[in-house]
Amino acid sequence: MDDVAWGALALSLTLVGGTYTYYAYQRRGLAAGLRGAALTLLPLAAYLTDTLRMFTRIGDAVGDWATGLVFSPSVWLGVIVAGVSVLLLGASRVAASRGIGATPARARAEEPKGKKARAVEPSAPVDDDMAEIEAILRKRGIS
Repeated sequence: MDDVAWGALALSLTLVGGTYTYYAYQRRGLAAGLRGAALTLLPLAAYLTDTLRMFTRIGDAVGDWATGLVFSPSVWLGVIVAGVSVLLLGASRVAASRGIGATPARARAEEPKGKKARAVEPSAPVDDDMAEIEAILRKRGIS
């Protein structure tokens, strides 16, 4: 678009905003009118700073990228390859945590050493009252 078209767009948006601002001020008061005036001046400021062109360029670039993403078979192939890669990484982590696929020597080397299961023996009660309490607790399933 050329400069005249951008100017016409900014002017028309400002005029529409000005109409909204007038009605907002008449119906809802000063705060709504000031808010409307602030929003009305934004298209004019965007035109004067060439920000309108920047936003349309950004929109065009995002649109081109999205179109290329949707309609390009090579992009979809890349997405599939990335998905397979993520699945393989997850599977390798699960396999390593379960010890699947490790060589026998490595699996034995990674076993915890020196940890023997000790049987926990209940301590002997000190007196008869404690023995009764422990018997009641055992009877109720509390150990």
